[in-house]
Amino acid sequence: MSDDLHTISAGGIAATIKAGGAELCSLKTPEGLELLWQAGPAWPRHAPWLFPIVGRLKDDRLHHRGRSYPMTQHGFARDLRFIWLERSADACMLRLTDDETTRDRYPFAFSLTLTYRITADALEMQVDIANPGAEELPASFGAHPAFNWPLLPGEPKESYRLIFAEPEPAPIRRLTGGLLRVRPEPSPIEGRVLSLNEGLFEEDAIILDQLASRSVRLIGTKGPSLELSWANFRQLGIWSKPGGAPFLCIEPWRGFASPMEFDGDFARKPGVMHIAPGAAETLHFRVGIAPSD
Repeated sequence: MSDDLHTISAGGIAATIKAGGAELCSLKTPEGLELLWQAGPAWPRHAPWLFPIVGRLKDDRLHHRGRSYPMTQHGFARDLRFIWLERSADACMLRLTDDETTRDRYPFAFSLTLTYRITADALEMQVDIANPGAEELPASFGAHPAFNWPLLPGEPKESYRLIFAEPEPAPIRRLTGGLLRVRPEPSPIEGRVLSLNEGLFEEDAIILDQLASRSVRLIGTKGPSLELSWANFRQLGIWSKPGGAPFLCIEPWRGFASPMEFDGDFARKPGVMHIAPGAAETLHFRVGIAPSD
């Protein structure tokens, strides 16, 4: 058994998780089709977890009680090694806790546990963020999975669309320099449907900060489709790297980048969770796989 990687499977679906960042790095259909972006030159990651921030803070600094700490985009969890707590044929559990290195950037006690489980038609993930400290824990958390786009090689990217569970009429948000612009913008979603094309991402991610849905389907005219569903996440980011990168990130978030005008204490940042001492927040994320018609 590798100490770096663990593969779980059930019903023919297989997922591989690595200790580095507790990151999902492969998700295959029963036919062996890889659904996850394989960290090519366009973007060197697969599906990082974002903690303790989502997006950027102004000047990449976290402010707490009169002190300033360095905090780069999306936080540090994606770059740290988690420890394995459990590994079996169809599930695994990993954990990251605070130490001297994390407290130099994020002066809080925390325990972050990721649980993966495969069922016959889905990969299910649970996130537990616990506060073992004596003061309130401000934090954000996000998923950032990159799926191959197209899912079926050779299909036109424009043949794919996202179908939301609910109509999404609210304006979207965009970023400048990684920070949330002051003014919302009209949404490209028509009712429940976002027709996908590369031009959507010329101005970076599409951010739904008034999200109505708790699930969305990624579907093309041929090949498999995905249904992503979530609980206790409140926002959604949709992103692909401009210039034709062959992946699409569909990202449930609990939190978002700092508004351009915000430069205050991290605990007062919009979108941040506040976890009381001894308490925890639990989030769920599921990727369901529907076979080709």
